[in-house]
Amino acid sequence: MEFRDYYQSLGVARGASADEIKKAYRKLARKYHPDVSKEADAEARMREVNEAYAVLSDPEKRAAYDELGNRYGAGQEFQPPPDWGAGFEFSGDGGGAGVHDEAFSDFFSSLFGRAGRGRGAGAHRMRGGDHHARILIDLSDVYEGATRAITLRGARLDDTGRVVTDERVLNVRIPKGLAEGQQIRLAGQGAPGFGGGPAGDLYLEVQFRPDPRYRVQGRDVYETVPVAPWEAALGATIEVPTPSGRVQVTVPAGSQTGRKLRLKGRGIPGEPPGSLYLQLEVVLPPADSESARKLYEAMARELAFDPRRHI
Repeated sequence: MEFRDYYQSLGVARGASADEIKKAYRKLARKYHPDVSKEADAEARMREVNEAYAVLSDPEKRAAYDELGNRYGAGQEFQPPPDWGAGFEFSGDGGGAGVHDEAFSDFFSSLFGRAGRGRGAGAHRMRGGDHHARILIDLSDVYEGATRAITLRGARLDDTGRVVTDERVLNVRIPKGLAEGQQIRLAGQGAPGFGGGPAGDLYLEVQFRPDPRYRVQGRDVYETVPVAPWEAALGATIEVPTPSGRVQVTVPAGSQTGRKLRLKGRGIPGEPPGSLYLQLEVVLPPADSESARKLYEAMARELAFDPRRHI
């Protein structure tokens, strides 16, 4: 997937004001609108211009897009970071950042694809719109539940038409057993109402903070556990850190790298709870001393072991 430079698409600088972006869009829309344009690629260019304007005309989407910074150029190979958009507060009725249009590119969908359509028609008394944000939490938080201070960032236009970001901190209760992708609803924490109407709600979509020790699949958790050759060959009882605390585990004699030990019910809590799978990895001690080399030489002589005998 290629990176799209929306500023380049509209022909404006990255620091352009909202008025400058609107003027550039209107000029290009007159040039490429399929009903009037004689350009051969008018329809494709109009889609490109519409997509760029959908992002840069919305302070929230623009601020989130700008976080990608200058690390990418137009046409460069691109993949959204795993924690893309975490902590950024978006308005709308979806879990993303603004209006979703199936005519837009895969690049747009990869950043804002779970968005809904805007806020609806005006009224004298109207409920405020719902806001959405994705938050990162530690896997251990959902084992017992926790209260965490979550910082959310929103965006708005200042008096000069420039995008500025604001932050707010909320104390959020993380329920026990919450699975990745589920949402926490905070009533009344969305956009203010109009004409005395109630405020909207804030929906926080949970994503687990990347941890090199664990991999989550549904409610099951996978962990790679290093073991010494003698522990794998002879069997042993070892202590292993898990998201719910340290546990004693029996390694069966004759274990090999890749063997999985299932700890039923020690995955993410729920009805039913998930399992914790410990995948063993045999780790060889280094032959970095005279005594260590002699031990390896003795093993080579005494065991007469050929690991490639079945190849």
